[in-house]
Amino acid sequence: MDENTETRAPGLKAQSGVQIVVREFEVADKAEIRRIFSEGLMEMVVDTAFRGLRHHPESLLLYSAATVVCCVVTMCWWLIGLLPAVVLCGRYCYSRCVINGYLQHAVSRDMGNMEEFYMKSPDSRLFVAVLQDRVVGVVAAVGQQKPGGAVELRRMCVDQSCRRCGVGVALGLKVLEFAATHGYSSVVLGTTAYSPAAHQLYQRLGFRCVGVTNGYITPGARRSFLTQIFYRVRHHHYSLDVHNRKITLNGEDSRQERN
Repeated sequence: MDENTETRAPGLKAQSGVQIVVREFEVADKAEIRRIFSEGLMEMVVDTAFRGLRHHPESLLLYSAATVVCCVVTMCWWLIGLLPAVVLCGRYCYSRCVINGYLQHAVSRDMGNMEEFYMKSPDSRLFVAVLQDRVVGVVAAVGQQKPGGAVELRRMCVDQSCRRCGVGVALGLKVLEFAATHGYSSVVLGTTAYSPAAHQLYQRLGFRCVGVTNGYITPGARRSFLTQIFYRVRHHHYSLDVHNRKITLNGEDSRQERN
């Protein structure tokens, strides 16, 4: 298949019934890609600070111990009552700081020079999803430089107004197609998302979780004592065999095998 051909994923339509088109990145797409990517990252601030707390019992234990110590030492009830608010505020501030650092790190590398990073090599591509002539999603495919290696799915992000419309599935299918066309044996990805929807998307595409890294160091983050206290994330590693994958579309399973 010619890589410059637009992909119209069968059965993947927005709620309006308009077909989702996935094509290669063009220079004119830069502004929209950066907006979608930036807004998507900043959504993770609240997700990481608050939703992520229940996934880290060690942090909950630390905060509980601090509350007990405060109670025993001070016996000041207003201070004890203020402590949870201080903890949540600290988690929000440090989550925002780390994710801002990650955004700056990405912009200083691939997201600041998309053509050079993704479009010069045949083993990497940046794709966008287009709905009614508007860019609504982005994903990157980066192949490892070895025979039969893996393609890394990166930078997947969908405009908030177009979530749950099949855009993420269409982008994921394009990366799987890229991997199969170029002879790669698998597709891998990593995510620190706590939103169940993100993990459900990867599972629908046929990915399986092969490992979890606790206390993951986010690229661009500065390690410090306070960061360790207020910002902890889990990095999920997913993998998919492109030669025998199972994809769930619109509630139905379809198995596609390649020899």
